[in-house]
Amino acid sequence: MIPIIGYADKLTVAPGDTISFKVSSAGTEDYRASIVRLISGDPNPDSPGFQYADIPSDIDGAYPSRLQRVKLGSYVQVDMGEAWAGLTSFTASAVVWPTTPQKPDQGVIARIGPKAGFALAIGPNGAEARLALTGGKEAHIRVGKALRERRWARIWCSYDGDTGNLTVGQYHLQSEHDVDDEGVSQAQVGAAEIDQGGFLYIASLDAKGSKTCFNGKIERPIIQKIALSSEYRSRPSPDQFELNILAGWDFSQNISGLEVMDTGELGLNGRLINLPARAMTGSNWSGEEMNWKHRSEEYGAIHFHDDDIDDCRWETDFEFNLPDGIKSGVYAVRLRLGVDEDFVPFFVRPRRGERQADFCLIIPTFTYVIYANHARGNTTTGYLAKADAWGARPWTPDKYPDFGLSTYNFHSDGSGICHTTRLRPILNMRPNFVSIANSFAVSGLRHLPADLHIVQWLEGKGIDYDIVTDEDLDEEGASLLDGYSAVATTSHPEYHTAHSRQAFYDYAHKLGGRLLYLGGNGFYWRIARHKEMAGVYEIRRAEGGIRAWASDPGEYWNAFDGAYGGLWRRNGKPPQSIVGLGFTSQGLFQGSYYRRKPASYDDKYAWIFEGIDDEIIGDFGFSGGGAAGYELDRADSLLGTPANAVILASSEAHQEHFVLVHEEQLTHVDTVPRTAQAPGGRPEELIRADLIYFETPKGGAVFSTGSITFAGSLPWNDGQNNVSQMVENVIRGFLRSDAVDP
Repeated sequence: MIPIIGYADKLTVAPGDTISFKVSSAGTEDYRASIVRLISGDPNPDSPGFQYADIPSDIDGAYPSRLQRVKLGSYVQVDMGEAWAGLTSFTASAVVWPTTPQKPDQGVIARIGPKAGFALAIGPNGAEARLALTGGKEAHIRVGKALRERRWARIWCSYDGDTGNLTVGQYHLQSEHDVDDEGVSQAQVGAAEIDQGGFLYIASLDAKGSKTCFNGKIERPIIQKIALSSEYRSRPSPDQFELNILAGWDFSQNISGLEVMDTGELGLNGRLINLPARAMTGSNWSGEEMNWKHRSEEYGAIHFHDDDIDDCRWETDFEFNLPDGIKSGVYAVRLRLGVDEDFVPFFVRPRRGERQADFCLIIPTFTYVIYANHARGNTTTGYLAKADAWGARPWTPDKYPDFGLSTYNFHSDGSGICHTTRLRPILNMRPNFVSIANSFAVSGLRHLPADLHIVQWLEGKGIDYDIVTDEDLDEEGASLLDGYSAVATTSHPEYHTAHSRQAFYDYAHKLGGRLLYLGGNGFYWRIARHKEMAGVYEIRRAEGGIRAWASDPGEYWNAFDGAYGGLWRRNGKPPQSIVGLGFTSQGLFQGSYYRRKPASYDDKYAWIFEGIDDEIIGDFGFSGGGAAGYELDRADSLLGTPANAVILASSEAHQEHFVLVHEEQLTHVDTVPRTAQAPGGRPEELIRADLIYFETPKGGAVFSTGSITFAGSLPWNDGQNNVSQMVENVIRGFLRSDAVDP
């Protein structure tokens, strides 16, 4: 158990806003809370270190400790009201596609209590029926034959109040030769108590946590007001389950919403809890249509998981009302319980319609949340020893998966995680968190701790800055950036909605903005925000791209917004069309350097290299030991790099573990052609990061570096280095009105 941990209801706030904090503390004594402004989050003793400034506020003080638990697992909750009143017989059925059929006690349709109710479930012995009997006992019968994994089957249970007969059965929709998996079991159980008050659950027995949640797809759950006739008990036809319906839920309706629609006369609509995956192919999917919006009747399944999460649903411990005049920046609530502490980050932007500085740093909260609680499988004794020696955080998602994992991980049933939420503790979105602890990673920071290298560098150089997030851009578009003389990304702005991506494009290419792309593998994947639930995002890992997992055929379109998921490149909008560079190669967390090109010595670009005589740029850094590493971007005119873009430097001497991204290769030896006339070359030719500059209409300009490890070189040697000098030249040049030709 982590001693003290918390999260906020928002990631981005402005003066005048209120942000709520939810805390779980394992102590018996009070914990203390205070506000800090984060400056640096690197625990490496050779780095600038962990730096923050205390900010006096009205939340400072002691708060009572209490444990707040997390209930993982998705299901549907239905308030049945008085629908069961007077019912003496029933049939419950569903079509299922189980992904962990050996797991016991998986509820499919259930409303069972200690004295009344029933449940249709599955377990190692196939379909199960449970029924509360008069007198307080429970009947429990099983088919006795295991369901097949990832195969469609119809299961049902039926009770006849006149005869006291309870039946449970199953058959697969597609039989396989010499496989005995069909069966029916029945028993005389006597009088039952059916009318259990409260909620009915689909995909859970009791809504008490992951233990009784179903793994897999469920389609067309139905409750009938009659028992199946004995002549249909062995293998009922689908028509038999459509008679005298009390309630029947059609998952092909309202796919983008949280409400599950009942097609019965009572309209007993349900509510999704912990957001299972929708727009999933059903048992009738023909393969003739890949977009669920065009043939939704073939997408009548929901994929439930026993480790889904959309919101921890913790109670609020305290709120912070942001005062007027609070400086834009990266902040955190510091929680202290004895020697243990947690820093819960949030981002303060200027008040809507105002600016506090001429330079703006965009925090990639979409990417942070997509990677939230990324279990990397590297929490070894060596990792923990380094964390202990550095005073870094020892709590990693590998060891503490309690809050749900990232979209770079898999569910317990082996399917890829396509949803993520910020409404939970995010263990790797903390200062002092080390992602990679191998010998050549140096500090080994990713995401927020790595991006604080930029914040610390800005503070050290005395460059005033505002903070906004890509969630802000999604909501307000490029108008939020209009008026800033210069805007910069951080180290890894990988994930974007259509609106946040368009905001960057419009600022740089339509409004005359000046953009610094200080990272790598940016603008790569398309995501969607849920329209009804704030802070929840969806990723479909469709064809192409370096992927942690692959979406199944027919499931490439987002449920949240109906758009085609996957790479922005496959949506016709490659990263090169915004910043001139796009993802080309990935390796381990190890860096190399850039070598300047002849064009960099042109007088036109002398302002970029003022004070720099070196040919080699960035052969140092706290991220992998070099400015060009881990994930690299290159220019490509066929993918949208502007014709006026100038390559000022390119990286070289990358280690053998660097490989070309999948979308660039046609065969094991040939790459996608680079021009209309030239065939593709060897993959090795495309393994590089380019550093480019180009001008845009209305006096705008773009400076792009194309490497995730680039920002880790900024604070090297207290900011006295050629990477630091070059970026300072560009920022200060962009802030001058005469920096580029109008």
